[in-house]
Amino acid sequence: MKTFSERLQDDAPILYDGGFGSQLFSRGVELTNSTMANESHPEAVTDIHLAYIASGSEAIGTNTFVASALHLDMAGKEGEEADEIARQAVRNARVAVEQSEKSVYVGGSMGPSPGAIEADAGDTTFGIPNEKVRDAHRRLSSALADEGVDFYMVETQFSANEAAIAVDEARKFGVPILVSMTYKCTKDRKTGEVIYKTDWGHSPTSLLDALAGGEHSEGENLLPYVHGMGLNCGAETRDDDHTGMPYAIEGTGQLTRSLAERDLTGKTMVAYPNAGMPKLDKQMETVYSQSPEDMAGYLPDLLATGARFIGGCCGTGPEHIAAFRTVLDS
Repeated sequence: MKTFSERLQDDAPILYDGGFGSQLFSRGVELTNSTMANESHPEAVTDIHLAYIASGSEAIGTNTFVASALHLDMAGKEGEEADEIARQAVRNARVAVEQSEKSVYVGGSMGPSPGAIEADAGDTTFGIPNEKVRDAHRRLSSALADEGVDFYMVETQFSANEAAIAVDEARKFGVPILVSMTYKCTKDRKTGEVIYKTDWGHSPTSLLDALAGGEHSEGENLLPYVHGMGLNCGAETRDDDHTGMPYAIEGTGQLTRSLAERDLTGKTMVAYPNAGMPKLDKQMETVYSQSPEDMAGYLPDLLATGARFIGGCCGTGPEHIAAFRTVLDS
């Protein structure tokens, strides 16, 4: 089996997995912090990983999206207890890979902090101190590396500054790093140009600036440590043209143009969006507008933008990944 870095050099796309929290809910696992399922319901966690592998995922993400010390502290887990949950998450994923008897990469999921950080809020009155954010990413990336993840997935980032802090800590362990932001559609009032920005106003260009600028890495350019970047999730609730797969297509195009403007090459484009627009059905349960067939129908257009690390986020499940695999294989 090739190393993950070697696999990224291939032209063939890598199929990632889909949403995780909703899969836990479907199995009756509802917790204040979904990461704690690694300890309380390891069989369910492993079963979800196995379902995605069976559907065709070549890479899966650990159940550690909210496993940072900042998140777990609110759930009553501190210090070594929080670190152990992250390590257990990797072990659960490895059990699934072993049981599947397939060659599958395991990515360590590193999500955003539970609120604005000092670097964006401007102070610690309204923002989480930068050093606490850094310590949380340091602990999580260390725990994930201890158990041998194949890559880091710094994902669903609202802040380009926090993404840079996470990368600065994760790079110390010599593991390939992918970075994924989550955007909403905005328009330039003067030109009408569509520009994707996060809730903190950060665009794909902002991410490149934060990584290259060195503000959160003692002056060092972090771009050489990032193997791939892109987007995931996407929280639009009113605009179908910028939700789900259309969102992934437009956002990947914007990032590709930003990279070209800087003559940056060799970065794998990452895209794993929500399954369209979330709505409530008659049972007051959340459903999403894009079916597996709908999303898979857009896949050729997404590939045409240059995306090569592809999967799904909120609202997607093994059936979406199976539909993607059918298209990729054909």
